[in-house]
Amino acid sequence: MNEVDKYIAEFPKEVQEILQNIRATIINAAPDVVEKMAYGMPGYKLNGKPFVYFAGYAKHVGFYATPVAHEAFAYELNGYKQGKGSVQFPLNKPMPFDLIKRLIEFKMKQLTLN
Repeated sequence: MNEVDKYIAEFPKEVQEILQNIRATIINAAPDVVEKMAYGMPGYKLNGKPFVYFAGYAKHVGFYATPVAHEAFAYELNGYKQGKGSVQFPLNKPMPFDLIKRLIEFKMKQLTLN
């Protein structure tokens, strides 16, 4: 069991499923990412650069894709609580896996252009 597995295992079963699905969404959309714990949460690097992070909390999942990605999806993220480069997806609502996938795909394009 690696560090990310241990992190996810600390949450209730239903939250573990959501976190595992987010993890799978990241890895499936960006198969070349390198996964490890960073800042106390699962973090991913692509081509040696910070890519995305996620974290579980009592009432939401935090997803961190940097300010540029969040600005590009401002309209779709409008209904969620946000910070600079972060968004909170409430656990009591359906998790927007398709939106998360599109944020990841956007980030991949950004990193390959720079």
